[in-house]
Amino acid sequence: MELWEAVAILLAGMAAGGINAIAGSGTLFTFPVLLALGYPPITATISNSVGLAPGTLSGTIAYRRELAGQRTRLIRFGVMSFFGALTGATLLVYLPPGVFESVVPFMIGGACLLIVFQPRITKWARARRPAHENGGVLMPVGAYGAGTYGGYFAAAQGIILMSLLGSTLDDDIQRLNALKNALATIANSTAAVFYIVLASPAWPVVGLLAAGTIVGGYLGANFGRRLSPTALRVVLVIVGLSAAAQIIMGRV
Repeated sequence: MELWEAVAILLAGMAAGGINAIAGSGTLFTFPVLLALGYPPITATISNSVGLAPGTLSGTIAYRRELAGQRTRLIRFGVMSFFGALTGATLLVYLPPGVFESVVPFMIGGACLLIVFQPRITKWARARRPAHENGGVLMPVGAYGAGTYGGYFAAAQGIILMSLLGSTLDDDIQRLNALKNALATIANSTAAVFYIVLASPAWPVVGLLAAGTIVGGYLGANFGRRLSPTALRVVLVIVGLSAAAQIIMGRV
């Protein structure tokens, strides 16, 4: 690995850590960088999942005050996120590689749509007054689904979780964001351990991403805050679509 490649991965990790702490979709920064550097899609995904896990943890630590009083929710939804992540990671490792390469452009496209419509989704979620303090039946099922998605690919997992939490729980947005970070940490860490044991991450990439996301998750959120919400969404969508195009072109 050349020096400029290492710097590119480190900076992408810092950006992803900050974006994940704020909203989600940091994978749409790191995944295209790894593809552009020549890593196969599945290797890029596995290395990305392992490398980003410490960043989601640092983001959760930064929001620890907002997590106070949410122990019951965290246990209830966290268990479902754990089993969902195991499901997603198992699918990635044991399904033929061609399945992932065929599906992931559509998953990226869906993630980009979520990013574009996030303001409307958030507005709708805030306008609701959910009947269940702990999410009823929908939120545990949603946590499992989001965990499965996160274990398989992870892009926009945070946005999916925030949409679910906002539509099923009546609480302050910052407390929901803290819970989102914790659930994403559970899913990402579960998938990371699975991949370390049963797959083959590119360890130099993992180390650089981990270093970048730790800084980005705890301190580097200012990177995302310096962009307007609209500008940030535009950047994420452009980067995400470029990743989808790289995969599609690679299969042609």
